[in-house]
Amino acid sequence: MNFIEEMRWRGMIHDIMPGIGEQLKKEMTTGYIGFDPTSDSLHIGNLVQIMILVHFQQAGHKPVALIGGATGLVGDPSGKTKERNLITRNEVSKNIQGIKKQLEKFLDFTGSKNKAELVNNYDWLKEYYFLDFIRDIGKHITINYMLAKDSVQSRLESGLSFTEFSYQIVQGYDFLYLYKTKNCKLQLGGSDQWGNILTGTELIRRIEGGEAFAMTTPLIIKTDGTKFGKTEQGNVWLDANKTSPYKFYQYWLNSSDEDAKNYIRIFTMFSKDEIESM
Repeated sequence: MNFIEEMRWRGMIHDIMPGIGEQLKKEMTTGYIGFDPTSDSLHIGNLVQIMILVHFQQAGHKPVALIGGATGLVGDPSGKTKERNLITRNEVSKNIQGIKKQLEKFLDFTGSKNKAELVNNYDWLKEYYFLDFIRDIGKHITINYMLAKDSVQSRLESGLSFTEFSYQIVQGYDFLYLYKTKNCKLQLGGSDQWGNILTGTELIRRIEGGEAFAMTTPLIIKTDGTKFGKTEQGNVWLDANKTSPYKFYQYWLNSSDEDAKNYIRIFTMFSKDEIESM
């Protein structure tokens, strides 16, 4: 199977732009997913995105994991009902190191032709002067375009700071930067990121006259209506010091049969034939 077919039968596609299949057939494509360093560990909600990158690499394409050292200082409003608490630069730096170690357990960062790459958007945003940014980048995205995004609309009544409002254009610039420097043509992410990702494709089209693509995964909802990846103790972490191997195992073991049918497609590398025979 090619990457898109693999993702479809596993139930891992929510939104997808036309033309992605043709792009992936045409050449080895570089695609990325961003992870904001709000903690020094990822959790099993992030595992969905990690598995996407694993499949992407196994299909012969080049995965890039972007750690949001800069965007982590701003805070993503997507899926949030109130303003995030800002974290310090020292916290972000510590969190990046923890996330990097975890990603290295899943992706091949060695010498293969499509080896994975880890980047930090703080490296290219830290010296970008504010006035230059709003002239070079902000000029190409209208307020109407930004206001139309779900992540903004859902917060207009409860309140949205300029800091979080600007998040989508900063994330959009990441895609533009990776397009220009690494020929990255695809951004992947959760369904709540669709609007932010499209801002990136729009910047690439308007500034570079280029074509880029977007694909998102659905939000995982448990059959009993409770939030996936949450327990009474909070998140189920990928760090054994935060969630013990025993508790991690128990979380999956306690899944309902219906949820297990969904999870085995998303969180394992068993083939379609193997899973259907089960």
